[in-house]
Amino acid sequence: MTAFRLSTTSFLVPALLMFLVAAAGAIAAPATAKAAPATAKAAPATDLHKLCRQVKNDDTVRPYSHELYDGTVKAFKKLFPDANGTPQESELQTQASYRCMNGKLLACFVGANLPCAKMNAQRDNPGADEFCKTSPNEDVVPAFATGHDAVYAYKCRNGKAVVTGSTWALDKRGFAKKLWAVVPER
Repeated sequence: MTAFRLSTTSFLVPALLMFLVAAAGAIAAPATAKAAPATAKAAPATDLHKLCRQVKNDDTVRPYSHELYDGTVKAFKKLFPDANGTPQESELQTQASYRCMNGKLLACFVGANLPCAKMNAQRDNPGADEFCKTSPNEDVVPAFATGHDAVYAYKCRNGKAVVTGSTWALDKRGFAKKLWAVVPER
């Protein structure tokens, strides 16, 4: 399904590292160790709607869960109405994330230029400054230099980064508005 193929590189390396760390911890943990009590951050995916109603706002970005498949697909279709078909389970596993806002469960689908993290709203951008030192009069500073989570767009003027506008409108929690959609309950 080529309409939904987004870059997964940003997910694969961190996911592999988390797996290796978790595996190492499981091997090192004694068999008699008790599990820590469940907290809001460790809530099972099936309870995420309930968690969001209780805590209202939680900026923790959580990974995809198959228990939320139907609602996640509906959120995907709202965000990408022109996509051909439904994303495959493997694509959702690497690209879908959740968080809570205003008592609702929201979903985002990460890609090369679709950051699901809280955005960088600082006007000063060291990456843009460095880029402009080597390209002093470029009309556009690329996202690889500013960071894909940068709220502002820049150009170079005489070796200095200058803000030219905003690339993302933010919600009240600091995330890109147009990248998050409500995950409906059944």
